Amino acid sequence: MLKLVRNNIIDLPTNASLNYYWCSGFMISGFLGLQIVSGIILSLLYVADVNLSFSCIMELTSDSLFSWFVRYVHIWGVSFIFIIFIIHMGRALYYSSYTKVPVWNIGFILYLLMMVEAFLGYILPWHQMSYWAATVLTSVVQSVPLVGGKLYNFIVGGFSVTNTTLMRVFAAHVVVAFLIVGLSMLHLFYLHSVGSNNTLFAPSGYTDSVHFHSYYTNKDFYCLMLLYGLCVFFIFYNPDLVLDAEAYLQADPLVTPASIKPEWYFLVYYAMLRSISSKIGGLILVVVFLFVLWIPTNNFSCSYFMVRQFLFWFISTNIILLSYLGACHPEPPYVLISQISSMLSVLGLFIYKLGWSFNN
Repeated sequence: MLKLVRNNIIDLPTNASLNYYWCSGFMISGFLGLQIVSGIILSLLYVADVNLSFSCIMELTSDSLFSWFVRYVHIWGVSFIFIIFIIHMGRALYYSSYTKVPVWNIGFILYLLMMVEAFLGYILPWHQMSYWAATVLTSVVQSVPLVGGKLYNFIVGGFSVTNTTLMRVFAAHVVVAFLIVGLSMLHLFYLHSVGSNNTLFAPSGYTDSVHFHSYYTNKDFYCLMLLYGLCVFFIFYNPDLVLDAEAYLQADPLVTPASIKPEWYFLVYYAMLRSISSKIGGLILVVVFLFVLWIPTNNFSCSYFMVRQFLFWFISTNIILLSYLGACHPEPPYVLISQISSMLSVLGLFIYKLGWSFNN
């Protein structure tokens, strides 16, 4: 065991040119550990019942400072994980880290599972927005040809979102969490097998290498402690910043909120889904976007191409714009802008991933 730790943490040869963007993987792991610990505590106090879940969450919030803090650590931890994950994937795209195919594949699966896990966790409090977000997003499954109806019934456990759905969501939330931990370890294994990419896209990840400890351990822990401190600051300064006002209203199937929207990290895909009037059309658009985002190609780093750098920031700007549009009401001109921005994002990403290719 000591040899395993020494080879993977202390004496691991690491490229000396890695900057702070390469600390994002460790920071994700740090917040993932925080989520596991806080999630275990909350799962021991949570009751998966449509009549009791909301009141249970409200009691957790008002019962004691400890339970209040654990709940908000869990809430803010998700936001920080996705912020760091976006930076992590952005860095991978900018420096063409997807050429490390095994690492990229496992990392992309982790991203999809993180979204599933976050969506499942968002349903559990059973407030107005979580109930209606679950109702709207699960209804998209019905648009899948041939198997849509059966798949929807399997997911929700009936003809609509009910108590059966909540119990299934709670069970799946726990299972997916441990699946994410296992895949994270597999991601780390492949990373150490093939080596990290670097800013200059040198042929070998271990060129000009240094030991991981103490240079990178100090760097990683410094960034992690900085983000932990920032997270605690937001929790005590403005804990409800990432919560909707509907989060303090118990779910009512007879009252539809004026504006249904998911958490901020889903707004990009929500804007894409709404940009096309057909549910199946919106679903296809999201699937195509994710497929193009995933597909690994052989490209040089953006550092060598000014046009490719412009294209990268053009795609990033479109994604930020879609995040804003996802929070707007589905009315003109937001729907039209969403359609244009969605198409430009997919087209730009397609050119970015398949252009400037080279053969090994």
